[in-house]
Amino acid sequence: MTRRGLVLTAMTSGLCLALTACATTPPIPSPPSLPQAFRNPVEASIGPGASDWWRAFGDPALNALEARAMAQNLDIAAAVARVSQARAAARAAGAANLPVLVFNPQASRAEQSKLGTNGALVRYFPSYPRSASLYDVTAGASWELDLFGGLRREAEAARAERQAADAGLAGARLMVAADLADAYIDYRTLEVRLKLAQSSLAADQRLLDLATDRYAAGQAPRRDRDAAEAVHAEAAALVPQLRLGLEAERNRIAVLIGEAPEAAIPELTGPAPPFTTPTLPVGRPGDLLRRRPDLIAAERQVVAANARIGAALADYYPKLNLQGLTGFESVRTGNLFTGAAQQSQGVAGLTWRLFDFGRVDAEVAAARGKTAEALANYRQAALRACADVENALAARTARHEQAEALWTAAKALRSQQDAAELAYRAGVTSLSELTDAERQRLLAEDQAEAAEGDTARAAVALIRALGGN
Repeated sequence: MTRRGLVLTAMTSGLCLALTACATTPPIPSPPSLPQAFRNPVEASIGPGASDWWRAFGDPALNALEARAMAQNLDIAAAVARVSQARAAARAAGAANLPVLVFNPQASRAEQSKLGTNGALVRYFPSYPRSASLYDVTAGASWELDLFGGLRREAEAARAERQAADAGLAGARLMVAADLADAYIDYRTLEVRLKLAQSSLAADQRLLDLATDRYAAGQAPRRDRDAAEAVHAEAAALVPQLRLGLEAERNRIAVLIGEAPEAAIPELTGPAPPFTTPTLPVGRPGDLLRRRPDLIAAERQVVAANARIGAALADYYPKLNLQGLTGFESVRTGNLFTGAAQQSQGVAGLTWRLFDFGRVDAEVAAARGKTAEALANYRQAALRACADVENALAARTARHEQAEALWTAAKALRSQQDAAELAYRAGVTSLSELTDAERQRLLAEDQAEAAEGDTARAAVALIRALGGN
């Protein structure tokens, strides 16, 4: 190589290195800072695993329903489809950095017009052929050399979006499992409350019969019978309300397991065992960034947006394309694959957007804006995640304490009602005292059963807030 060639090569290499140094992706923004500990009390780490946490409730029917939901739920099916799309996009972005090979055999037959551009040749030279055949067998290759990392940054962004889709699938499974557990607990709670209401209705009917008999015998005034009838009617009014709630929760469960509302759900027909409400491994707020699917997805979106800044910056610099083809061309097939018919071509092209009236500037600014938006969404999601856990921890404790207090009240009111009924039968007290005791006892027992269900549902909410752990 001549001295001039060496100088040009050194200058070109230095220019490329300098431009490459300029076309760098900004560093990934740091994750949001979170408190060191939760404000509400943290429970012991003896809870369920991340993949099948619902088994900690100890209910085979719930386990069977969750298995059906994981296999049949349509929200999960849509999330699986989104993952397939993201993975395909990631493969396509990775392949953009590799050469493209094309095989292009062709055979053509043409006949020229006497009245066209070359018609004079046909008219004045009778031996000039109007018809011609052409056979062409070529293979070509093209390759964009990713000198400044634009294609690599696009592939990086596509990989991050694929990982976000994977996290979205995990989040969809968590949401469906938590919604199903919530609906199932609500359904079983309404079942117990309905049985309690029906039992109370039967007791109120006996009380009404007693008041009616005493009124007929002239041993009690009409107002006693009317009061007993009012208590009976109040208990009767609760039954259809509870049945309506059962129907709504059953339909909700059907949709979550991917079935039509009219489909049979055998898991709901048998008796349910008492709930074993699990204790849960809460950990520290910072752990949420690693285990909550929505936060993982948000962080991956930040990475993807940041990588696209690098892809936009690469457009400030030239793109080098290499193209080549080789093959055979002949008007006859007999000598197509001979040395005389061989042809080849090589092209090196440079594309550089030197003057585009600020288009690249706008694209870079837009990419930076998307990264800022994704980062703000990530930080907001982290704050909401901490609030979700704090709310769930507080609700878990409050619901448990509420249930215990209501059961204590219901037990005392049951004793009060039994004593009032004995006193009424003996004629010592009025029916109003007995009906008041009956109302208070029914309300306390119904609220206690509802609080038991709310306690279990609070555990599900905490599992959801923790990301499934």
